[in-house]
Amino acid sequence: MPFFKDLSLSAFTAGFVAVLVGFTSSVAIVFQAALSFGATPELISSWMWALGLGMGLASALPSLWWRKPVMIAWSTPGAAVLAVAGAGYGMGEAVGAFIVCAVLITIAGATGWFERVMNRIPMAIASALLAGVLARFGLQAFIAAQTALPLVLLMLATYLLARRFMPRYAVPLTLLVAIAFVAARGELAWGSVHFHLAMPVFTMPVFTWQAAVSLALPLFVVTMASQNLPGVAAIRAAGYDMPVSKLITISGLATLVLAPFGAFALNLSAITAAICMGREAHDDPARRYTAAVSCGAIYVVIGLFGAAVTGLLTAFPKELVAAIAGLALLGTIGGGLAAAVRDESHREAALITFLVTLSGVTLAGIGSAFWGVVAGAVALAVQQLGRKAAPGKDIAPACKIRQEAKAATGKTTP
Repeated sequence: MPFFKDLSLSAFTAGFVAVLVGFTSSVAIVFQAALSFGATPELISSWMWALGLGMGLASALPSLWWRKPVMIAWSTPGAAVLAVAGAGYGMGEAVGAFIVCAVLITIAGATGWFERVMNRIPMAIASALLAGVLARFGLQAFIAAQTALPLVLLMLATYLLARRFMPRYAVPLTLLVAIAFVAARGELAWGSVHFHLAMPVFTMPVFTWQAAVSLALPLFVVTMASQNLPGVAAIRAAGYDMPVSKLITISGLATLVLAPFGAFALNLSAITAAICMGREAHDDPARRYTAAVSCGAIYVVIGLFGAAVTGLLTAFPKELVAAIAGLALLGTIGGGLAAAVRDESHREAALITFLVTLSGVTLAGIGSAFWGVVAGAVALAVQQLGRKAAPGKDIAPACKIRQEAKAATGKTTP
């Protein structure tokens, strides 16, 4: 299969790091959301089964089909909303709300309205949005030095040396050295690992207008604004030409099918997508899809062995996870900032987008990614008031990667 020919150690490691970062940074919020509806341990295990299979298959299969890195994740801000708003609702009402949300996401993808909105966002604003989302992870990498200075210094030194002498394997080597270091110091929490298969538990949905208004609508809004918006920005900032509407539809349908088992909302990823779409995954953009497939395969394993893999991934110290995430995203953060400030006419609006997004401000329950785009768009509109602007699709030229590869090699990229 072409996949195995294209697969490399750096791509597989990028997929593993994406799972490590995405899972450990938010799995506790998912647990809290499940518990807010009175979930039993069996139901929590079913949630992990549904989310793992949903993210894994919706990432791996489209990536193999299109040979481009498609990254699907659960809605972390959506889980936070559920954890707060879930009190007073039973699991049946929660599942009913998940289904309503899934239908809304599917409609947003099938009608194409979300993609049309994204096509109106200039490249500078989209790049600043992505840089603002990812920069918080870059900051956390060095904030971790406050509690684990030797580990962070060792990882930074390993990364810099590897970037100088073996740039393709900088992240894998850094991760390997970090794991060896914390294992030698006895800082891996192996006691939380318990091996047994996760079993799906079907919950009959209960549809009420109260749950639709209090759970489904907020879940839909934050998923589209705080997850899918930067997710599309990550895809296009990386230069990939993907059918956004189809991807949104896929995430909505996957949520719809798996909602009775605990999949509350699946969406495009931004942080983990940046890891798998960056140069650290593979020098050849046409082969980075193998990182997304690897990530998806690991997610499927998580779904099948929910408790065991959850324990394994959460056994790593939080400082190690923060540091490897920040280092793996350095290239993407730098590229996003460079693209954001390249055009002087968009520079100030892009900087406003970046700073508002980086601030982490939440208004009306909606995260800073959405408000960053709003602030940047308003600033740009004021600056260009009365001028003739060229609106439309400057967010990412179509087939950019294929065109560049063809120009460089004289033949079409496979």
